[in-house]
Amino acid sequence: MNEETYRNQILSLDLAHLWHPFTPQSVYAEDDPLIIAAAEGNYLIDLDGKRYLDAVASLWCAVFGHRVAEIDRAIQEQLNRIAHGTLLGNTTVPAVQLAKKLADMAPTGLKKVFFSDNGSTAVEVAVKMAIQYQQQCEGGKNRRRKKILALENAYHGDTIGAVSVGGIELFHSRFAPLLFDVVRAPVPDPYRPPQDMNHLKHLEFCIHKLEQLFASHAHELAAAVAEPRMQGAAGMILYPKEYFQRLAALCKQYGVLLIVDEVAMGMGRSGRLFACQREGVSPDIVCIAKGLSGGYLPIAATLTTQNVYEAFLGQPEEGKTFFHGHTFTGNALGCAAALATLELFEEEGFFLNLSEKIQHLENQLEKLHAIGAVGSIRQYGMAVGVELVRDKLKKTSFPKNLRMGARVCRRAREKGVFLRPLGDVIVLMPPLSITLDEIGMLIDAIHWAVVQEISD
Repeated sequence: MNEETYRNQILSLDLAHLWHPFTPQSVYAEDDPLIIAAAEGNYLIDLDGKRYLDAVASLWCAVFGHRVAEIDRAIQEQLNRIAHGTLLGNTTVPAVQLAKKLADMAPTGLKKVFFSDNGSTAVEVAVKMAIQYQQQCEGGKNRRRKKILALENAYHGDTIGAVSVGGIELFHSRFAPLLFDVVRAPVPDPYRPPQDMNHLKHLEFCIHKLEQLFASHAHELAAAVAEPRMQGAAGMILYPKEYFQRLAALCKQYGVLLIVDEVAMGMGRSGRLFACQREGVSPDIVCIAKGLSGGYLPIAATLTTQNVYEAFLGQPEEGKTFFHGHTFTGNALGCAAALATLELFEEEGFFLNLSEKIQHLENQLEKLHAIGAVGSIRQYGMAVGVELVRDKLKKTSFPKNLRMGARVCRRAREKGVFLRPLGDVIVLMPPLSITLDEIGMLIDAIHWAVVQEISD
């Protein structure tokens, strides 16, 4: 069977049986989807042997690229011992070791680790943990605190609790009958303030509104949840540091737990291991996933403080136990992969080199500003959103039916770069192992692809 016949066979079976997430199936085939057969380093390899720079780190998780020798070896060695053992009333060696390493590397005070499977479940754990904590702490005097404050445009995953605290209408609105109510806070967007405000006035307005919400609802708030500085699935929206820090301060002032969802922006993406460390914020609960295992296996963690943990202590008959868990909680293979991944972060000079890459990326992005179809460019460490617009001066968008973001990403494949957009925002979330030369290649490919599409 020749390569073209085999590719057509695989695609035919794909169309017959596979339902792809976040993918409009009606146009999937005509988008000429890549069929990935292998990977090596920072590159994906298709059935024809063509190589593509994985500029989205396989949905933001392959932080050290693919086929990483240290992670491969750790998984293979663990496989020779045990692939999985339950943590319900028992423990396993790699789960204990990973919990200890995370506690050592996490922001100050986060010493307790609850494992789950993915980012959505990490957030579900955090929300349930916060609500039960408020009911059980200080003799149960906070039993009325059962609501969550969440931000506009938020994305925290696709399970029901995570969707409830999410705030993207396109993704979440149709599930409204299943969701619980939240207190929703506005988020200042420096790139798109309301027409009657500049970005500083909008920041002041949003902070004032946030303060009013806390003053009015603190008595019923169990926690506030936020992505740190950059809202990923909202379109890579970068909001000001002052807002994030004010949110953290209000939580402390009113006794509301702060949940920080670092599923996307954690694990080195911000330039620090945890984004909270970069922002100088000490949360009560942090959620991590994606890059935790280097993108190898589904494992997530919800980290919290000794204070939160102690509210769940008591005799079994008191019913204070946290009745939440997953079959593959703390999976041994996932823990082994995560341990190896964290050790790569600990290598001497890693974050210094990462800082150099972040600066080089910022410099290279300047090339895109001159393109008329490029609006704002939002960068947070090694996370970037490049917004495509029909008219930069008038800030008008392309018609949705043009699917300009998808077209540009598809065109970039001709230059050996794999990208995936969020609407008309081109997302750059490359492996942290990307080289300086590869950063240049990435930006040049985007530049070429945008120019080609708007000229056609």
